Amino acid sequence: MPLTEIQTRIDTAAERAGRAPGAVTLIAVSKRQPDDRVQAVLEQGHRVFGENQVQEAARKWPGFRDRFDGVQLHLIGPLQTNKTRQAMDLFDAIHALDRPKLAATLARLAQDRGICPDLFIQVNTGEEPQKAGILPGDADAFIAEARALDLPVRGLMCIPPVDEEPSLHFALLARIAERNGLTGLSMGMSGDFETAVALGATHVRVGSAIFGERISKDRA
Repeated sequence: MPLTEIQTRIDTAAERAGRAPGAVTLIAVSKRQPDDRVQAVLEQGHRVFGENQVQEAARKWPGFRDRFDGVQLHLIGPLQTNKTRQAMDLFDAIHALDRPKLAATLARLAQDRGICPDLFIQVNTGEEPQKAGILPGDADAFIAEARALDLPVRGLMCIPPVDEEPSLHFALLARIAERNGLTGLSMGMSGDFETAVALGATHVRVGSAIFGERISKDRA
């Protein structure tokens, strides 16, 4: 699907919800996508991209940033603590703050560096045991803990269970954000981003609808 069509659908969903133009940032999820596809989207003028793995981003993005001005890179996959420093060098925003140990590491490195990427706390809204994220019942306390560490928490992120109605999870995330005074909501992917926009998403993460199906891991 053309990038312009995705952006039009986002803008239309935002308008229907009575939201201001430009209120939603489209993150083009380029994980495991061939460089030529990513370059094609860059050449169309898009500059906000998401990657799941620090290692892949480190291979892919320094060269693109040399050639294209204004790239913003978001980490939307799990972050191992031992890769935190590298992630902070690469990414403008990290959507995967999901445990106290990572918060402490980010805070220590941010103090050393004098700067920190924008942070989104991942909430496991479906309470799925195999999925990363703070449980909804623990979210308020963890947000307070991260703020006490002087971390730049901009909002919350979730990935709803595949077999449940996503709007229930988007609404839950929005309620947690509102009661904690957070304005950023990273939610919605290729199959449900319009629903997410209607429920307040400020960042939607769209990959296959823009780029096509990803290449397999063994070819990545």
